[in-house]
Amino acid sequence: MRAVVQRVARCAVTPAGEAPRRQGPGLLIYVGVERGDGESDAAYIADKAAGLRVFLDDDGKMNRSVADIGGAVTVVSQFTLAGDARRGRRPSFTQAEALERANELYERLVGLLRAAGLPVHTGVFRASMQVESCNDGPVTILLDSRRTF
Repeated sequence: MRAVVQRVARCAVTPAGEAPRRQGPGLLIYVGVERGDGESDAAYIADKAAGLRVFLDDDGKMNRSVADIGGAVTVVSQFTLAGDARRGRRPSFTQAEALERANELYERLVGLLRAAGLPVHTGVFRASMQVESCNDGPVTILLDSRRTF
């Protein structure tokens, strides 16, 4: 499972035909589920994201987590994170997990973040969405449950 975690001042996700889902300071997390991912991968990403100390403390050092600042999390599924563009010009998505299993693991990740006490907003799995964000910093962290980077 791969995730792109961004520290945001605010963000909004708007699924087609729906009202925007907005949040203030916190994290925007894009998640890609790969073939072979399981419960432990979702747990790894949830634990890492919830505990990431990427918010500034009183001394201006990145030393606080999203919970420490009372922030929220928006999680958006993004199968393109499983894309491989090393060959040619069109990315291959053969490593993306099958839809049903990918949705199960996406929902598991969301549930784990909520269980950690975080307010969580979501996009809609497989839906076309508009995502707006005001990156704070900018701070962007890449997570990979298989630790390939």
